[in-house]
Amino acid sequence: MAHAAPTASQRYRQTLTDNAKHVNWFSFAGPLVLGLFYGLWTAFLERDKGPVTTANVFYGILCGVLFAACLFGLDRMGTKMLAELRAAAYGVFAAIAMGYLYSLSGQSILRSVLIGLAVGLATGAGAFYRFHTHEP
Repeated sequence: MAHAAPTASQRYRQTLTDNAKHVNWFSFAGPLVLGLFYGLWTAFLERDKGPVTTANVFYGILCGVLFAACLFGLDRMGTKMLAELRAAAYGVFAAIAMGYLYSLSGQSILRSVLIGLAVGLATGAGAFYRFHTHEP
């Protein structure tokens, strides 16, 4: 007669999986690269065909660091959210980021809001699809 080995309780397995998700260098790579591109883009738009100044460089660094930090935080907290709420959070983040970049180009605020809204809706819909098709 074969007997199955006793398994750990659900509570114990949950704490193991929660502790197993630690911060490694690969979880920093995506937000850092995207933050770098976002910072370069904001510095370029802020320059507005003028000379490169230290203010432009520091502005780009600040925007890139804030973008990367928000994206990293959203990625870390997102696993604890429902898929719908997580997709909405990514959509809102993309809408704010793109609307702000578009407003730096000198366009009207209404057009910036419309571009941000379109990008946010597309990102939210794509994230919603991805989270629901890749759920365990």
